[in-house]
Amino acid sequence: MSDLELRAGASPADAPRPPGRGRGRHRMPRPSALFAALFVGFLLVAVVWPGLLETAPPDAIAPAEAFQPPSAGHWFGTDESGRDVYSRVIAGTAPSLLIGVLATAIGLALGLLLGGVAALGGRVLDFLIGRVNEVLFAFPGILLALLVIVLWGPGPVTATIAVGLSTAPGYARIIRGQLLAIRGSGYVEAARVLGHGRARILGAHILPNALVPIAALATLGVGQAVVWASSLSFLGLGAQPPAAEWGAMLSAGRTYLGTAWWLTVFPGLMIVATTLATTVLGRTLTARDGARR
Repeated sequence: MSDLELRAGASPADAPRPPGRGRGRHRMPRPSALFAALFVGFLLVAVVWPGLLETAPPDAIAPAEAFQPPSAGHWFGTDESGRDVYSRVIAGTAPSLLIGVLATAIGLALGLLLGGVAALGGRVLDFLIGRVNEVLFAFPGILLALLVIVLWGPGPVTATIAVGLSTAPGYARIIRGQLLAIRGSGYVEAARVLGHGRARILGAHILPNALVPIAALATLGVGQAVVWASSLSFLGLGAQPPAAEWGAMLSAGRTYLGTAWWLTVFPGLMIVATTLATTVLGRTLTARDGARR
């Protein structure tokens, strides 16, 4: 199973039930979920209004202030050109999250197409798509992304597409399992007995009950996509220094790791914190959806 499937805890055998009054409907959110929501809110502010959080222009060069450690004047220190690392981390939130969200959207769209056709298109298509998925699963996700970049060339756009393609097989398997379980559920059978047509059953019962858990899985996928995209930038295959993108900042700072640790530690912490926050939110949404069913 892929990393996404392992973290989501999804299984094709998990048969969903029609929405009802879940026992956990009125439970208070856990502190971890609250902290995750607050951090995601912080990231959204950094994306929409970075000037509100920045303490200095992110690209302002001051050679006399190069390699200053974290202080009251520069919270995350300065880099080799005297630029404020904290402001650059804030400025890098938008491109880093944009790559993660777009890559997740690409993977989810392809997974929805492949998984939907496999689950609802008949045995022949299910068999063929299943074999294609098995071939794709034979490659680790990051290796598949590297293969795409070798064919199309490096760059942030290529990295986004590569990460999206590498996550699509995991989404396809999960979506296929969800759709098969819902198609065989009791309330869909009841709708057939009542004489509802295929289009009505698909639109009123199958898709609504499949899209809610898929949305929760997409939240999990954003964190994974951010990590993979940052890894490609770190290797010089995505965004390139001096771009204010977390992976590119890691790549630029590794040269000075022994003398200026803050150049890599703080962008790395942002990647880790973003992954943890989206994972916690995704798990919370998945748990709430399970309690609601």
